[in-house]
Amino acid sequence: MLICALLAGCVASGTRPGDSTTPAQWQAEQITALNLAQQIYDQAQQQPGLLAQDEFMRHAGHQHSGAAFTVIFGQYQNWYDGFLGSDLRAQRKFSIAQPLPPDAASSPLVRPGAWHAAPALAAIPRLARGYRAVFLNEDHTNPETRSLTVALLSRLRREGFNTFAAETLYEQGIAGLRRRGHVTDGTGFYTREPVYAEMVRTALRLGYRVIAYEAADSAHAGTREAGQAANLYRRAFAGHPDARLVVNAGFAHIEKHGRYLGGDSMAEDFMRRTGIDPLVIEQTMLTGHLRRSYDSPYWRAVIDALHPRQPIVFLDARGRPWSLLPRRYDVSVFFPRERIADGRPTWLGLWGLRVPKAVPAGLCRGHYPCLVEARPPGEPRKAIPADRALLRCAAEQRALWLRPGPYALIAVDEADQVVGRITLQARADTPLPRGTPATDDRAMACHPLTQVLGN
Repeated sequence: MLICALLAGCVASGTRPGDSTTPAQWQAEQITALNLAQQIYDQAQQQPGLLAQDEFMRHAGHQHSGAAFTVIFGQYQNWYDGFLGSDLRAQRKFSIAQPLPPDAASSPLVRPGAWHAAPALAAIPRLARGYRAVFLNEDHTNPETRSLTVALLSRLRREGFNTFAAETLYEQGIAGLRRRGHVTDGTGFYTREPVYAEMVRTALRLGYRVIAYEAADSAHAGTREAGQAANLYRRAFAGHPDARLVVNAGFAHIEKHGRYLGGDSMAEDFMRRTGIDPLVIEQTMLTGHLRRSYDSPYWRAVIDALHPRQPIVFLDARGRPWSLLPRRYDVSVFFPRERIADGRPTWLGLWGLRVPKAVPAGLCRGHYPCLVEARPPGEPRKAIPADRALLRCAAEQRALWLRPGPYALIAVDEADQVVGRITLQARADTPLPRGTPATDDRAMACHPLTQVLGN
């Protein structure tokens, strides 16, 4: 999966091959770096708990250099930061630039009156009426791009959608997932990240039939796309003629037309196999970045003109949606400018589903770094929590973002030992913080003296 993303041209954090490096050499360097990064990742899995695994990876990463390794291992570290709930640190380490594609449509702002902005949460379910399938993509390195999907699930369910599929769910774990109703490390790869897990948990809670569609052979791009499409067709519709399908997938797996990694995308293969034309929602190309130079110029212009507080789409007078790449995707989503409260992005509220709850002082009992996790009552520790927050010292303030209701909180140290427990209630009437722009946020430095005083 990582090779597919990188060899397709995803370059992060300003790292690029040298001028004298040929494409073939760069590809070979990336494959070598991928093997090394995967070896480090596999070794990290032997450590007890996420904090120790993260520390092992960071220490190992400092032992290697080179442009290809920096790009690829940066993506691994980004994933781990996401697992830990450290989304800002993840963005600082790895972020994908969004230059304007050469075949982009004209900006929706070019012809005044031709397009009007509408909240994506209201517009997309209306657009989905009459469709048998809705495909939504995400940037695996940016959980914000899956936040809208979580919020849309209830609205799509009301429109009659009843089957949900998410990338990298493990087929062998589906029966246990449906029985338990909560996600574990064995459910899938990306489900280790709490927002991804919340997406699956939400689908189960709403009564969707959750299916896995990952291909058995994911090492070869064309084989993987065809295998995913075949699995979607067989597992969603065979024996279920009334199925209406919502699919979560990464990046261009969902594009309807055009060459994808030298062949057809999963969505294009799916359309050919089934005769079903899905509504395809693009969510990865119009988001904000900590580096202004990484922003799409269309995104910047829209945000500066409209200052939206929630994801938006553009519609014409007849209700037809605007798309950045209209042959490939039906609808493009603009995410608002990211804002930060207590060191964490406010989009963790999932556009009205969750509220912030401050981590109680003293929960870590002087053990830093400390990972705080919140789970609904009755869920075991092996369940992926509703949210996680990492505290590096006593002076740091963090909030967990939770649906209203009761929760059991634990704090664990680097040895993965529980050092604190508490129960609390997230209240629906909790005031939502406005936050500050992510580009203005500065990470607080945790010094040894800070930790001593905090003890």
